[in-house]
Amino acid sequence: MATETGSGLDVKTGRVQTAVLVAGFVGVQLLAFVAAYATGRPTWYAYFMIGSAAVTAYLLDGSSFVVATATLGSVLLIALGLPLFMFVARQTPSLVVEKAADPDVHRVLYLGIYGPLLAAILSLAFGVPLAHLLSEGFSGQPLVESLVDLPLVVPHSVAGILVLFGFGEGGAFPSISVLGSMVGMVLAMAFVAAPYAVNATREAFEAIDHRLEYASRIHGANRWETFRRVTGPLAVRGMITGGVLAWARAVSEFGAVAVVAYSVSFFYPFAGGEVTAQHAPVFVYNTYLQGGLQESGAVAFLLLAVSAMIFLIVRYLTDDNTIGGVP
Repeated sequence: MATETGSGLDVKTGRVQTAVLVAGFVGVQLLAFVAAYATGRPTWYAYFMIGSAAVTAYLLDGSSFVVATATLGSVLLIALGLPLFMFVARQTPSLVVEKAADPDVHRVLYLGIYGPLLAAILSLAFGVPLAHLLSEGFSGQPLVESLVDLPLVVPHSVAGILVLFGFGEGGAFPSISVLGSMVGMVLAMAFVAAPYAVNATREAFEAIDHRLEYASRIHGANRWETFRRVTGPLAVRGMITGGVLAWARAVSEFGAVAVVAYSVSFFYPFAGGEVTAQHAPVFVYNTYLQGGLQESGAVAFLLLAVSAMIFLIVRYLTDDNTIGGVP
């Protein structure tokens, strides 16, 4: 018992030390960026980031391989992180507050969260059964896999054209209005987001020890009961991951939505009726064309903040170490 307690304390202490190191590293990076930005030399921060990554890797590990990989990897982090840091630093607070109080922006943000959520739910509702079939294997599977992954390589505007040909006028469901409607927007989002839901869920199914399912069948459970009691619960984290990825992909979609549903009418609960708005990326693009970089940047900042907040909340609620999280 003493050994188990000591081991638990060691693990907790290790986590605390890691958290302190990470917090310290992030704090130093922020201070370095602020200093470089204040002096008008953001390039200096890029050099500092690469050098600090190499020094940190050397102090923590010491091997030339780790130092090399950390140094090269930091170059990509610069390419990803520096634009984000510069974007946040160059925002005008008064303009951000002005856009945050704009009712039009409120509707855009609501639609930018609500529409992708419907697309993610649609992708999971039909993607989970398909992912389970793919995890078990069947004849003609490579063809189905290629079809599922096709939206990943199709240009965004082409995806919108495909949706209109498939479900628009003269398409599979002529009684359903697709062009310029909420239904069309959700279909366009689901078209590009479904591969993320299917693939993440499939990986979760494939990671399950099939002996557990076999044991369930041996004890008299049928396929439905086995899925409900064993397979489904074990793969739920992959389903959530797939749903989050599908939602994130739908939030960022521009081309397909601009082609299918440039502006849509939808029920807006805060107005008590229907309103017309554009999907957030489309709205940001229009704001850029009409108001320039600063105005579009303020709207983009709000969308980024809301999306990041929702993403962090979902990650927190589904973390293994969170009380009440999904096991």
